[in-house]
Amino acid sequence: MESVRSSLQYLLSDFIGEAEGEPPFLPEGLPDAAAPAVSEGIHLLMDYQGASYAQLYVDRIKRFVRRSDVDAAMLGEIAHHLAARMAYEDLIRIAQLRLMSLDTGRRPGGRDTDDIRRFRLDEMLGALPQAVADSMSTGFEQIGWLGRRRIKVRFSVRSRFAVRRLRLMAGLRRWRLQSVRYAEERAWAERWLHMIARALDKQPAAAPAVIDTATMIQGQGDAYRQGLADWHAIIDGLAKPTFDGVLPISDLAAAIAEARAVALAEPGQGALKRTIAQIRARALPAPSSNAAE
Repeated sequence: MESVRSSLQYLLSDFIGEAEGEPPFLPEGLPDAAAPAVSEGIHLLMDYQGASYAQLYVDRIKRFVRRSDVDAAMLGEIAHHLAARMAYEDLIRIAQLRLMSLDTGRRPGGRDTDDIRRFRLDEMLGALPQAVADSMSTGFEQIGWLGRRRIKVRFSVRSRFAVRRLRLMAGLRRWRLQSVRYAEERAWAERWLHMIARALDKQPAAAPAVIDTATMIQGQGDAYRQGLADWHAIIDGLAKPTFDGVLPISDLAAAIAEARAVALAEPGQGALKRTIAQIRARALPAPSSNAAE
């Protein structure tokens, strides 16, 4: 009930003009050279979700501030990629961006080109609160639509009706932090940050490569799901076992680059899994072949 009450309060704030809070301060001790990237991230996430979400971003960045093994350039890279992933592209965000084209005072209509996207059905449900999405998913799964059905969505500002529809989509922002997709994105962000910290502790030379893996996950639909699956395959097959000490890869950065190149060239994970297996086989010592006397 508390989450429902909070969501209703946020929804009503759209109509009564209630402020959502001030942007958070930059982390104390942040190097001057990294400040522009973090500041840009704060402003992006204020627009995307609000002050509390921007504060979560700052709190995540704080984990790497003042670390002797993280310079300003690396901190800026972490800040840039984290902001991009926290502002993940869902139908709510696309609607927000289309509505921004009206902020100049221009009336709906004109020659604007419609932005037409195709979403997976489970992806669209993922923008809804968990309880609502779960109940709807059950029905769609029974008829075989979940994960297969693709829905074409038109993001248009050509008419007042189209703008109203965009405002309804953008209004789902108030429930975004209770959505299925947000829970998945939060888990991913925390794991990515954890892997960066482990790289810094276990194999510092690989930290930039681990940071850059965030770029594997972009957009929406099948491409997003493929990128996410590839990311987990590389982290689970190469990075994590190396950090755990069970896979002796001396140059993890090169191994990640090799796997990523294959994933990009041959989508579908078949080639990627074979490449990961080959990298692991090269790293592991050959089994003893003592002949029986």
